[in-house]
Amino acid sequence: MIAYVLRRLVAAIPVLLVVAVFVFALLRLAGGDPAAIIAGDMATPQQLADIRARLGLDEPLVVQFFTWIGQFLSGDLGTSLISRTPVSTLIQQRLEPTISLAVTSIILTVVIAVPLGVLAAWRHGGLLDNFVSAATVLGFSVPVFVVGYLLIQLFANELRWLPVQGFRPISEGPVPFLRTIVLPAFTLSSIYVALIARMTRAAMLDVLGEDYVRTAHAKGLPERVVLFRHALRNAAVPILTVIGTGFALMISGVVVTESVFNIPGLGRLTVDAILARDYPVIQALILLTSFVYVLINLLIDLSYAALDPRIRY
Repeated sequence: MIAYVLRRLVAAIPVLLVVAVFVFALLRLAGGDPAAIIAGDMATPQQLADIRARLGLDEPLVVQFFTWIGQFLSGDLGTSLISRTPVSTLIQQRLEPTISLAVTSIILTVVIAVPLGVLAAWRHGGLLDNFVSAATVLGFSVPVFVVGYLLIQLFANELRWLPVQGFRPISEGPVPFLRTIVLPAFTLSSIYVALIARMTRAAMLDVLGEDYVRTAHAKGLPERVVLFRHALRNAAVPILTVIGTGFALMISGVVVTESVFNIPGLGRLTVDAILARDYPVIQALILLTSFVYVLINLLIDLSYAALDPRIRY
């Protein structure tokens, strides 16, 4: 297994290199001048030239690219063009809200979606199945920001149970943390609940007709044991794939939710960096997100062996 992990990590290098080249080229082709943003509207051409020279923006693009890659490989993510703060410091400051939101959301998603999918497959064609199918279609159809504003209106403005916006770190206590994270987590998980519930339902329908399920029923095992211990375990591989992919998408796709709830996470940092053409911050965030994708996919593949003993590495 160690050899397999090493092969996968080595294979990720060209993927990350392609992402780095693509991101670097795309940002430069998108236009915009960080020097003009820093200097302001009244800057003279000489002042703009001085800022570009100080930031290295007047160097050829090839030189800028290899300078950035060299710094990145040595562990230096660069320095923000706008705030002159190390990018690693900016990411560290914004990491907790995003990780907290993504982890809470995926926990809510799994707790809600997997039982719904199992029960829908168990009652295939019945009222519960129709309800779950309709709810998942609704979950796909309503945009995340609409869900967020509806939850704010109901639970924050009308009932006044929860705060409208903001984030409190868990170091301030579990209650303040949960009060600020629950609405964003429900908002972000809404679409993934629909996705994973549908996937769970489809995977369970495939295995519920298998001989070993009928054998389990013939032995007189309780229905919950047949569903959750026998059928769900054999249907878990595609479900786990969707959950892992969903978690990776949550980390990279929290921009809308963080904006709606004014959470100072990586999503907000990405938006601010794009608006300011802060190239080092954007490049580092996208490359680190790509690495997270690779790492999560590797963990998903490794977990297959635990669920299906026939899989070996």
